Amino acid sequence: MLIDVKNLRKEYCAEEVVTKVLHGLSFSIEKGEFVSIMGPSGSGKSTLMHILGLLDRLTSGDYFFEDKDVTKLDDNELAILRNEKIGFVFQSFNLLPRTTVLDNVKLPLTYSKRKINIDEKAKNVLESVGLGHRLHYFTNQISGGEKQRVAIARALVNEPSLIFADEPTGNLDSKSGIQVMEILQHLNKMGNTIILVTHETYTAEHAQRIIKIKDGLIVEDVQVSNRRIATDGINLK
Repeated sequence: MLIDVKNLRKEYCAEEVVTKVLHGLSFSIEKGEFVSIMGPSGSGKSTLMHILGLLDRLTSGDYFFEDKDVTKLDDNELAILRNEKIGFVFQSFNLLPRTTVLDNVKLPLTYSKRKINIDEKAKNVLESVGLGHRLHYFTNQISGGEKQRVAIARALVNEPSLIFADEPTGNLDSKSGIQVMEILQHLNKMGNTIILVTHETYTAEHAQRIIKIKDGLIVEDVQVSNRRIATDGINLK
């Protein structure tokens, strides 16, 4: 079991006003699954992603990641676990400006305790997403689709147990969006666990399973019967 969540609740307090966002969610995700968390704006899906990704803490409930109770970890322990075990791909890419593609992908490795050749590792991961020819380009010299592929490479470089993709096609044209979904499906086929956060049914249906959230509650948790398969012929390894 990769993730096991029971009765997860989250609320925010500001000036004595309590806003309840998540209302007792329970589910589990196995290693190697491709799961979409789907819901409209304000449903609580982004808050859930932040908690599952160890970027925020739950208010009450249980959360076990690889059988470890993360509610008992301090901030430093959470940061180490997040860096070693979790990769993130965001809609806005979050790449460093005026920095090369290679240096962006190398960044997570600078905080890693693993003894490896950082340049070689980053190059290999970029080649695996079809960007071996863009190593020394600056991020302002590549397309939006290529930026998202750099973000995926950066998420992969530490060989995480889990990859979060938060609206990864939201800022892309349809062709680039298909390429990104093809890469995510390829990574899942290679054994990576993927959690895709989206409000779009079309995008969600590229996963094997969809967890639908509305008003902070799970309203549906189903296997995708007619899964969409993205193919655009990019050179993946």
